[in-house]
Amino acid sequence: MKKKQTLSVSMMDQQQALYSALSARDRKFDGRFFVGVSSTGIYCRPVCSARTPKIENCTFYPSAAAAELAGFRPCLKCRPELAPGLALIDLGNRYAQVAVQLIEQGYLSEHSCEQLATRLGISDRHLRRIFAEQLGASPIDYAQSHRLLQAKRLLMDTALPLSEVAFAAGFGSLRRFNELFKARYRLIPSALRSAAARHGGTASSGLIFHLGYRPPYDWPRMLAFLQARAVNGVEHVAGNQYWRSIAVQQGGVAYCGWVSVQPDEARNRVRVEVAPALSRVTTEVLRRIRQLFDLDAAPDRIADALGSLVADAPGLRLPGCVNSFEQATRAILGQLVSVKMAAIFAGRIAQNWGTPLAQPNGSITHVFPEAAKVAQLQPEELRPLGIQLKRAAALIEMARAVTEGRLQLDNVLDIEQGIKALTALPGIGSWTANYIAMRAWSWPDVFLAGDYLIKQRFPGMTPRQIEQYAERWRPWRSYATLHLWHNGGWVPSTDAEMVIVK
Repeated sequence: MKKKQTLSVSMMDQQQALYSALSARDRKFDGRFFVGVSSTGIYCRPVCSARTPKIENCTFYPSAAAAELAGFRPCLKCRPELAPGLALIDLGNRYAQVAVQLIEQGYLSEHSCEQLATRLGISDRHLRRIFAEQLGASPIDYAQSHRLLQAKRLLMDTALPLSEVAFAAGFGSLRRFNELFKARYRLIPSALRSAAARHGGTASSGLIFHLGYRPPYDWPRMLAFLQARAVNGVEHVAGNQYWRSIAVQQGGVAYCGWVSVQPDEARNRVRVEVAPALSRVTTEVLRRIRQLFDLDAAPDRIADALGSLVADAPGLRLPGCVNSFEQATRAILGQLVSVKMAAIFAGRIAQNWGTPLAQPNGSITHVFPEAAKVAQLQPEELRPLGIQLKRAAALIEMARAVTEGRLQLDNVLDIEQGIKALTALPGIGSWTANYIAMRAWSWPDVFLAGDYLIKQRFPGMTPRQIEQYAERWRPWRSYATLHLWHNGGWVPSTDAEMVIVK
């Protein structure tokens, strides 16, 4: 273990603040930092129920990777792999945001750190410096810790064979998995599984997981939002449970299946059931579920920025997606029609050109078609579904741009340029492009000033004046948009802060 460093006055103040959060088991800090305990050699989440260690035995880290790099092993009680992640906006550097997304999708399993830097348009040295500042670890160390924690989750929560665990966690070989697991955790994988089995940690189905979030969370509004937009054959909401199909491409193989999600509000987590057909890609499936349900959001920071606007629903989250092309398609189909009709159109496309599930689950029967499939269509083929020719042409052109590499819909580095690339396509206007950025890219700072309902909240103001007013809500304007949609009783402030551009 690394020797503890001498602390400056400012570092001591920060350590005391973090220790206070640890002592209070403050859930808003869950996943934002981890604590290594020198007396045990273990690192924990700040909400761990174990007895609070003495402050002189604590070292605080910005990521699990940093704690593991310092020689600490993950706690088997609070399980760091179950903690909420960091929201994109928490990683203030955009390069770090996209790099983390790519790493968690397995980019470094097939590429080098230098290639990752090239993908981002920066030098390898600059990328390493960013990771050291933001996460306290190198990209390689971060990737290794991420894989190990996902493997630990699979070992403790499933009965998958060790070889399947290694593959699903992103390791290229069982030997490499065993070596790194022993080196980092000083345990053999089978011993960890035996311990979990003795404590009843393995679910009977073998494919049930739990994902944490920071409360509060407005589940009724989230589920109502998804239910109103549910695509027949692809999604279904009943009560407090959500089902959908999902497809993941990995190693040239398409894995298709279904997932179900159900909140466990008493424990600030969700229960996720994953179809056996997706067992080899569970890490990516769980990442997409986190994005869809915005589980990594920091509601306290959002509330601080939005003020009275969040009073009506402090737990409101930004609905994301599990497939950026699917979400972009649905945004285009939603132009000039109702939410319900857009969902009907999307369902008809899924039924006609989607991939049928080999093992459907009730009403979940198809996976939404890929861009390459839609790119082969002609606008006239969508006309019998009720879709206008202009809308069909716009959709097919977007699919062709994605297929040909002219349009990037995943891991977009420059959001503004991404929006410009969308609006450069025929039939995609500013509202649609910004809505895609908000939902498909989970970008927290999109404001739909020209939206009909938003304009109603600001009577007598032009879209430009509304945009000026919304500047106070940066960098959480996507959340402000959602709150304005849901809060019909809110009225703009007339205090001295408001500056109207004439």
